[in-house]
Amino acid sequence: MKQRTRLLVAFCTIIFVPMILVGVAFYSFRHIQMKELQENYGIEATDYTYLLNTVQLLNRYTEENFEALLELADTNPEQLEDVTYLKQVDEALSDKNSYLLVRKGEEIYFLGGDKGYTVPSYLPDYVGDRDERDLGVYVDNADHALIKQVDFLFSDGTEGSAFIISNVREMIPELKKMIIDMMVSVVLILVFTASMMAIWIYSGMINPIRKLQIATKNIMEDNLDFTIEAEANDEIGELCQNFEEMRKRLKEYSEERINNEKQNRELISNISHDLKTPITAIRGYAEGIIDGVADTPEKMDHYIKTIYNKTNEMTRLVNELTLYSQINTNRIPYNFNKINVADYFRDCVEDLSMELEAKNVSLQYMNYVADDVMIIADPEQLGRVVGNIVSNTLKYLDKPKGLIHMRIKDVGDFIQVEIEDNGRGIAAKDLPYIFDRFYRADASRNSATGGSGIGLSIVKKIIEDHGGKIWATSKPGIGTIMYFVIRKYQVTEPAGEETDQ
Repeated sequence: MKQRTRLLVAFCTIIFVPMILVGVAFYSFRHIQMKELQENYGIEATDYTYLLNTVQLLNRYTEENFEALLELADTNPEQLEDVTYLKQVDEALSDKNSYLLVRKGEEIYFLGGDKGYTVPSYLPDYVGDRDERDLGVYVDNADHALIKQVDFLFSDGTEGSAFIISNVREMIPELKKMIIDMMVSVVLILVFTASMMAIWIYSGMINPIRKLQIATKNIMEDNLDFTIEAEANDEIGELCQNFEEMRKRLKEYSEERINNEKQNRELISNISHDLKTPITAIRGYAEGIIDGVADTPEKMDHYIKTIYNKTNEMTRLVNELTLYSQINTNRIPYNFNKINVADYFRDCVEDLSMELEAKNVSLQYMNYVADDVMIIADPEQLGRVVGNIVSNTLKYLDKPKGLIHMRIKDVGDFIQVEIEDNGRGIAAKDLPYIFDRFYRADASRNSATGGSGIGLSIVKKIIEDHGGKIWATSKPGIGTIMYFVIRKYQVTEPAGEETDQ
């Protein structure tokens, strides 16, 4: 559940659930309290009208006693002169916060009550009319009393009145208890609802946040070997997923950085090793010239050419290192141009032929594409591709007579270049990795032949930047074929005209 939805549900729950629970509690208290009122005081009511109006409640409270006095006044008024009976009536009224007062003429004949009640400052006059005397009178002064009057005649003919006086200030215990119970219930309902919502929101937010805190601490300590699982599909769950994705990328970056540092150390080691050989040779031949060992024109010429060749070898290694740095930062300087395939590769073969002849290697060139086929490429970098492949081939030629075949083919939308040699070949287990940086199929033999181990990785990078692809096939002991393809240049003519390639 989304946190926004969770908060909305919590808001609605805190508002409506207490209202429903309070309604249920109020309904329950209604039946319980009404039952107690009926059992204890004989008040028959189906709603809370009397509980909300104290005067009405007290009026109903003493209704039974009042009806009994009315009946005596009509049937047996002499009993109202019996003090013993009057005390019994007063005792019954005392439990209802009321007392009995009987007036004879202008004098008080009987005053009940054991709570120190006094005669009210106002008592209604004798009326005698049943309709009038049925009514109660509320005295709103210091007395705060409800006075119900029953008029009768004493046996000697004197006018008399029996008063049931109820103290309005004293609320019935059940009403007090109900109010207290309702207040406590409302408080408990609010506390319960708020607590449940707080626990619900807390469990949905705090637990994932704690996981994120632990994960952050692990990252600060360079510990990336952990996982964060999102427990819910909400905003915090999405945050956990994003954090886990960040952790994975950091781990990949860390592993890649460690691997790159290892490769860089290996490259430096390889370049240092490879530079030692030409530097040693240059130093040796230079010392030979200084010491006068090259005492003939032929020796001098040989020494100078050797120094020149070794210098070129060092230059190649430095250029290779520079290009590797450019590959790492994706800053290879490309200068793309439209190139005629036949003319370009013919010139490449002519440049290579002289070097290969000096090394007793035969180069055979076959072009199967039309003379007008064009490609978009960087001539210098594409020449580096061919040069690196041929250079790599020369390192592993193990036949007395080396042989290299270069074939240019038309394969639909691409031109395909194949460079085949008769070297010792590559084992099947090593073939998938020959274009990886620093990979060496045979480390000991490669060290002997020299090379930084990045030549073919540079080739792959350049071909891929040209939108092409490179791969190889090999048979150990027979030779290897390197393949790469580059898309042909195509010009799209307006509709109705043919497309030239």
